[in-house]
Amino acid sequence: MKVNDGILGGRSNIGPSDSTSPRIRAQFLKRRGKWLVILGILLHAVYMMSIFDIYFKTPIVHGMDPVVPRFSGPAKRLVLLIADGLRADKFFEADSDGNYRAPFLRRVIKEHGRWGVSHARPPTESRPGHVAIIAGFYEDPSAVTKGWKANPLEFDSVFNRSRHTFAFGSPDILPIFCGALKHSTSKSYPHEYEDFATDASFLDEWSLDQFQSLLNHSIKDEKLNQLLHQDKIVIFLHLLGCDSNGHAHRPYSSIYLNNVKVVDSIAKRVYDLVQNYFKDNLTAYIFTADHGMSDKGSHGDGHPSNTDTPLVAWGAGISEPAPISHSHHNDDVTRFVDEHRHDMPTPPDWGLSDLERFDVNQADIAPLMSTLLGLPCPINSVGSLPLGFVNFSKAEEVEAVFANAKQILSQFLRKSQLKKSSSLNFKPFKPLADYIIVLDQIEHLIASSNYEAAMNLSADLRKLALEGLHYFQTYDWFMLMTVISLGYFGWMVYLFIHIMNSFSHLPAKFLQTDELGFINFYGSLLMGIVSFILLVDHSPPLYHSYFGMTIFLWVQICHEYQFLKALCRYILEKDINYLIKLVTSFVISICILEILVMSFMNRKIYSWSFLIIGVVASFYLFYSIPWISGIPIFVLLACWLLSIFTLMPAEIPDNTNLVIYSGLMIVIIGGVARYLSLNAGVGGYFSGLTLKPNRRKSGMVFLLQVSLVGLSSVMVYLSTSHRTEKQELLALHQVINWTVAGVSMVVPFFSTPDLLSRLTSIYLGFAPPFLLLSIGYEALFYSALALALMAWILLENGHLLKSKKSLSFIDADYTYLRLSDIRIPLAFMVFFNIAFFGTGNFASIASFEISSVYRFITVFSPFMMAALLVFKLVIPFILVVCTLTGMTRLLEIPVAGCYFMVIICSDVMTVHFFFVVKNRGSWMEIGNSISHFGIMSAQVVFLLLLFGLTSLYTADMQVTSGRSRTRND
Repeated sequence: MKVNDGILGGRSNIGPSDSTSPRIRAQFLKRRGKWLVILGILLHAVYMMSIFDIYFKTPIVHGMDPVVPRFSGPAKRLVLLIADGLRADKFFEADSDGNYRAPFLRRVIKEHGRWGVSHARPPTESRPGHVAIIAGFYEDPSAVTKGWKANPLEFDSVFNRSRHTFAFGSPDILPIFCGALKHSTSKSYPHEYEDFATDASFLDEWSLDQFQSLLNHSIKDEKLNQLLHQDKIVIFLHLLGCDSNGHAHRPYSSIYLNNVKVVDSIAKRVYDLVQNYFKDNLTAYIFTADHGMSDKGSHGDGHPSNTDTPLVAWGAGISEPAPISHSHHNDDVTRFVDEHRHDMPTPPDWGLSDLERFDVNQADIAPLMSTLLGLPCPINSVGSLPLGFVNFSKAEEVEAVFANAKQILSQFLRKSQLKKSSSLNFKPFKPLADYIIVLDQIEHLIASSNYEAAMNLSADLRKLALEGLHYFQTYDWFMLMTVISLGYFGWMVYLFIHIMNSFSHLPAKFLQTDELGFINFYGSLLMGIVSFILLVDHSPPLYHSYFGMTIFLWVQICHEYQFLKALCRYILEKDINYLIKLVTSFVISICILEILVMSFMNRKIYSWSFLIIGVVASFYLFYSIPWISGIPIFVLLACWLLSIFTLMPAEIPDNTNLVIYSGLMIVIIGGVARYLSLNAGVGGYFSGLTLKPNRRKSGMVFLLQVSLVGLSSVMVYLSTSHRTEKQELLALHQVINWTVAGVSMVVPFFSTPDLLSRLTSIYLGFAPPFLLLSIGYEALFYSALALALMAWILLENGHLLKSKKSLSFIDADYTYLRLSDIRIPLAFMVFFNIAFFGTGNFASIASFEISSVYRFITVFSPFMMAALLVFKLVIPFILVVCTLTGMTRLLEIPVAGCYFMVIICSDVMTVHFFFVVKNRGSWMEIGNSISHFGIMSAQVVFLLLLFGLTSLYTADMQVTSGRSRTRND
């Protein structure tokens, strides 16, 4: 009889003399497996945080003095109007009747001021957009952990530098800038006003009414009147209507487009109020937006619909409109933060091709406002003063740009000083080593009225200072990348050693850990030295964690030196056929994982993959089980059906009817599975997947689940109909939706525990909440994924039957893995990743469709809405993980060993993404590369949690007792 292979092939017979205490060793390995799970959660959580230290390190630094400009500002006060979520194209273009939606601001552009497109940098969210406009720097990314609302670090802003700021608008924005600002007067409406079920343009009117009330009140309040008439005053109106209406109704809806007209009307009324009140023509006006809005009503990524926002400036200190001039190329080679060139042609439908357009980076607006008021630029600003907007003399222009350059230079010098004071081996930024000489040269040129040379030298100094800021922003980049890469590699090696120890039948003499005390000593000594250096450098606490985990893992690997040495010798002693098989399996596995990596950039790879898999799998089943021709056909059709979804657009269009029909499809699939579970013959193809059920109990559970699916489909129709009619979500509908979603997820616990019945019950149980959270074709994807997962089970069952028919049975302990079992975690990785990308681009922030939650909640609540969206995304993963657990029961392979192999596969992809993270190029490219790494890192932690969650549903899952499988390759 042939002896079967373990994970590396050769399984040796183990006698009593090979291991003196197998029970003790088994207990030790079980404890180590649990410890590895805990270590895996901690390690990936910590290593995932490394992207914040490498790429998301806060740009904020304190300790600089403001640079006071050596000129007087042309404006006594500035009015800042920010239309949240207003797209540039919807603002500038004409409607279907040829009329422009913003007639007042359009007249301003043509007769009184300057205009352009303000380019936002992802993440195109409200908080980072406002921070860029008002504070002049790109948001500290750690604010995302606080919902973009609280300030992780206090920062300077135009409001801080003003004499007094009056602000009216959203409770999510005003506290960021005015919450702790004593010289400010702010008023915001309650959160309850932000209801997506209504037309939100009334929020803009509310802000205008508060400003008008302020002016009316000042007539009676002499102190307020005197304050308003002082200089360096900022008036800020935050207009949220376009953002809320864009989310709820899309930016091409009549409600959103009408809100553009409302915003324009408010701008006109604010202008009239200010002009009539002050009557001095010393007011500057800035109109812009924090971000745009994608066609599906979301924002966050770097698509032009999200990054391109309108900018209109007029009033005191602003230049008159400039006719188009082909000789005007101020920044011809300049690229903006969203990679748009300066001289991109103005779309003809904007009707502004005859006027010069002055595009800016969003952070450039802060120094523009400071210059108009004669204020120091915010000390953390990285914006460059856009001279195309200001109406200054040559001397004033030079002074303004020089002050802007010195302000950025002061940040560079402060960062250089902090790094030098805490580094044992400081490496300065050499291009600015002689910055004092450059400053003296500029002063001399200004004194001699050589303004052109002074301007060029100031601009060069500003550019070098920005490069120096980037240099110190990424100062520790190489060190962190090296340490974390070694940590990931060490983690995978250590997992491999654990799999070999716990789930292989290598000779027992291999499975001994070397207790070498000197290894612990030298490891502790190395960690002590590293910690001392990090303490001297005043490195963040996480740096100690990165080094500590990496050193710890490699110390543990060194303990396994003798094992690894013996393992290598054992492999090399094998015959050439085995070595070829081993290398081939390794290469194929890496190729599959690399294909999955490429799928993050191109979702269509899944379509081609499943088309090919469907053909190959069906032919294999025709060969393996020729007496059941229906199974191969089903596998082919299931794979081809799933391949369709990654060809569909990532932006899911609304289609309520499709969601309802998907509910009917779910019921039909459940009915077919129910029929198979009741009518599977003994010893037939499905006998291993089913048990003899309690017909009465299982029938009641099935009818209840089908009823809940039907009720959820009805509620999809009713809830959507009310919202379409601009009616609020009825409290009764809300209660029913929450109840149906909650009850349906409990029912699977009462289903029959055989593999087919339990997986069908889980599929039916999570269908109602998924339908209620669906808006279009993703509801159909849920069923397509379930059918493909069933095809996977049938394929493995066919392979199992073929193996049992062609080979005799042996008595053995089937708690080990063999080389060919690598196909299970690889197939799981394919299904797990298509659950990410089957209905959109999970790597894009804007792929989260906020309207999905409107059947549960309409009042704006970021964390509740985010929780519902994440839950919707988790449901397909639950199906995949439950299927994997059922697969391990069917094939009688250890689920723990399979789980650890999945972790290794995931980490191979994680390391790939870690190495291709970009720190140059467009911010969109950088953001996408970082999000890919973050997704894979989170996926590893996510798997650990999912296996624990799904075990509640699969703990008692059974296959037919007494079934054994052969372990031949």
